[in-house]
Amino acid sequence: MRRRTSRRERQDMNQLDMQGRAAIVTGGAAGIGLAIARRLVASGARVSLWDRDAAALNTAAQALGAGTHVTTVDVTREEAVAAAFAASAAALKRVDVLVCSAGITGPNTTVEQYSLAAWKEVIDINLTGVFLCNRVVVPHMTANGYGRIVNIASIAGKEGNPNASAYSASKAAVIALTKSLGKELAKTGIRVNCVTPAAVKTGMFAQMTQAHIDFMLSKIPMGRFGEVDEIAALVTWLATEECSFSTGAVFDLSGGRAVY
Repeated sequence: MRRRTSRRERQDMNQLDMQGRAAIVTGGAAGIGLAIARRLVASGARVSLWDRDAAALNTAAQALGAGTHVTTVDVTREEAVAAAFAASAAALKRVDVLVCSAGITGPNTTVEQYSLAAWKEVIDINLTGVFLCNRVVVPHMTANGYGRIVNIASIAGKEGNPNASAYSASKAAVIALTKSLGKELAKTGIRVNCVTPAAVKTGMFAQMTQAHIDFMLSKIPMGRFGEVDEIAALVTWLATEECSFSTGAVFDLSGGRAVY
């Protein structure tokens, strides 16, 4: 009788070609970002991790091994993003891939009770941060005639989760930003896509109420949360040269939740 393999074993069976490529991963110190960086490194890429948590960055770099570049950055600040990109480009010699994974959930509360300060923080990190990071790499990638940009959105950006208005709105905007930039760069060698995961159990769950976590699980037909390695596998393929005819596109990882 044939033994069933685990998802991790199946991942290890598939080699994606990132040899000679260099990538920036924002939010790369933990969770989805770190899993993506790990898969990129396993596929042959050199990586630069961006995060605002310096201690977590150092731990992540040690886990990924020698040659991993890190820089502490607040993605909401234009000058900080520019400085971080200059540092990464100098360390890596070139930047072929940008993965925007930095994000927060914000509070779980109604629109009526949502504070303006909390709203602005979520929008600044989840949307403005993605905009600034996307924008800063475009001249470099255009000059090189090649690039892959992958933005991490969410199924909440398609459906709108209750009691998560800022998060849902920010992720819907990331989808629209991806589509817009993908069309702008369609005739270049740069491809811009996003992924829309359903809930994936990471440290971000600590920012959510249990009721909200239970609601998200109830919406997934597979009856389980996604795994960070499953997200990393798709994102890494989107970062390869083989992803040549998809741009401005949205790729679901929702366990059957997505309906369009």
